[in-house]
Amino acid sequence: MGIFGAIGIAGSGLTVHRAWLDAVSDNLANLSTVRPTSEAAFQARYVVAQETPGEEGGVRVAAAAFGSAEGRLVHEPGAPLADEQGYVRYPDIDMSSQMTQLIMAQRGYQANAAVVDRAKETYTAALQIGRS
Repeated sequence: MGIFGAIGIAGSGLTVHRAWLDAVSDNLANLSTVRPTSEAAFQARYVVAQETPGEEGGVRVAAAAFGSAEGRLVHEPGAPLADEQGYVRYPDIDMSSQMTQLIMAQRGYQANAAVVDRAKETYTAALQIGRS
């Protein structure tokens, strides 16, 4: 694997971490989404990463996994979407877990971006040596 291989692998990592960041931000944005009990709750989205097959290496988004559609029932009799017993459905998303995932995805994205930057610097330096 040469310098371009490092850029390709780190680039694939950037793509996966960006998808992970998108999923976590979507989950956080819908943390308080209320639905009637007759409907499914917002389902949290999770990214499933997989190694890229072949010699080039890297990673890719293999699939998206979804949380429970059952969610959690909350007694809010004054809510406009409440059923006859006063219940509404909220997604079953843990904010602290999502914030932890957000930090991990952000750090992974930053690390892969740093690898791309260093590889570009190395390639540029090699070109300068060739010109001398």
